[in-house]
Amino acid sequence: QVQLVESGGGLVEAGGSLRLSCVASGSIFGMNIMGWYRQAPGKQRELVASITTDGSTKYADNVKDRFTISRDSSRSTVWLQINSLKPEDTAVYYCNVKRVFPLPNEYWGQGAQVTVST
Repeated sequence: QVQLVESGGGLVEAGGSLRLSCVASGSIFGMNIMGWYRQAPGKQRELVASITTDGSTKYADNVKDRFTISRDSSRSTVWLQINSLKPEDTAVYYCNVKRVFPLPNEYWGQGAQVTVST
């Protein structure tokens, strides 16, 4: 069983930066995609960034110039660097792991609140 624990959220002024971390306990093996989603009040959860086992990244259009996703060589930790924060970035940010092969499965973290003040 894989558990994901996020950290690094908080209250930040607009224009500031922060880095979210997600540590996976248990074994993440095989081909997988680690990602960050966010859900703002009254809105659907959306994917903001993802990174594959081989390091390929994908970003939502509205964050690609400000967000950077990375993962460590052991593939058990994923980070999301957020720069030039905007009030519309306020949301709960969730870490996600999708194992594609073998034994497809999906795991979620508990979420980290990011609040951007004006």
